[in-house]
Amino acid sequence: MFNDIGGLELVTIVVLAILVFGPDKLPKVISDVTGFIRKVRAFSDSAKQDIRSELGPDFKDFEFEDLNPKTFIRKQLTENEDLKEIRSSFDLRKELDEVTDAVNSRETESPAPGAATSLEKKPGSPAAAPRPTAYDLDAT
Repeated sequence: MFNDIGGLELVTIVVLAILVFGPDKLPKVISDVTGFIRKVRAFSDSAKQDIRSELGPDFKDFEFEDLNPKTFIRKQLTENEDLKEIRSSFDLRKELDEVTDAVNSRETESPAPGAATSLEKKPGSPAAAPRPTAYDLDAT
């Protein structure tokens, strides 16, 4: 319940409780709060049991934590047999490496000697258009 409270935050809460309630009333306040928390937990557990009994035997393994979308998706991705087969047959890193190698090999291939590139001027062809600048000086 208090998984995200750090040490400094806990000390701050204790100091504030002592300042607000005083050292003489603090034990009674703590016992009242713990009793309230116990009642809320008992009510919650009772409600969960009632819901499970109303759903029937088909849902005896139903967990309320599965209603959280992140938990549901994580559970479906790890426990679904069809997805395990697909995931094992498809290696994204391997596919990405193959594509990267193919692109890099195309870039490193040099043209055949004597072949004109698109930037060279061929005899009888109009002059190559100048490359556009990185930014437009007139626009600034």
